Amino acid sequence: MTAIEPDDQEEKPLDPAMESVRRKMVRLQIVSGAIMFVSLMAVFGAVVYKTMREPKDTALAAAASGVPSEAPLAATVSLPLGFKVQSTSFSAGQILFYGETVEGKGKALIFDLRSGRTVADLTVTGN
Repeated sequence: MTAIEPDDQEEKPLDPAMESVRRKMVRLQIVSGAIMFVSLMAVFGAVVYKTMREPKDTALAAAASGVPSEAPLAATVSLPLGFKVQSTSFSAGQILFYGETVEGKGKALIFDLRSGRTVADLTVTGN
């Protein structure tokens, strides 16, 4: 077997310029590591804060959406006579009814659930 021989050369001290560069690099690594550690702890703290917080009251969420959570909403929509509904859409407590009148004109009606009335009556013209 072959014997492993240690290096004949021992580490020689660096010249002063290289030693100052080495010290600056070590300091930079320490500062960078500390910043990364603090940032990581901030992220973990935010995750723990979000998960440990009590959920908001459901009444506040229902009030914001305009739909009561304790009882179903009942409303009556008055559409014009002969109005043919082609499509509907719901957004932010409002229902859009799109269709045609008896004359064949396009029409869009927007009904607001909070107020219980039609808030817009739009005639659609074009190609």
